[in-house]
Amino acid sequence: MARILVAEDERAVREFVCRALDQEGHTVTSVEDGLQALSQLAIKEFDLLLTDIVMPGMDGIALALKVARDQPELPILLMSGYAMERQRAHNLDALIHDVVAKPFTLRQILDAVAKVLKTNGKLN
Repeated sequence: MARILVAEDERAVREFVCRALDQEGHTVTSVEDGLQALSQLAIKEFDLLLTDIVMPGMDGIALALKVARDQPELPILLMSGYAMERQRAHNLDALIHDVVAKPFTLRQILDAVAKVLKTNGKLN
């Protein structure tokens, strides 16, 4: 299975997503913001970055831009509950795979993750 980094500042959402991914057999590392995500990316290898857009410190779009520049092979999947932020993210279509709208169901987030991993050869 895949190694996934989840960056989400809302504890309940972070725990929900991490638990679901863990139950699917993925190895999950979670952080609360983009700066912590960059720290993890510097010391570990991941198969997917799943990040919220609106976070303190460094938001998901700034994180996606940095990761796309420094680790262009790492697929990025964004999450957001804000329509304006989702639209802002769609301007990054060349860098990200998709934006999952919050609130999402367990099936929706698992399907989105599976689609990205399958597209990138990380899941059969």
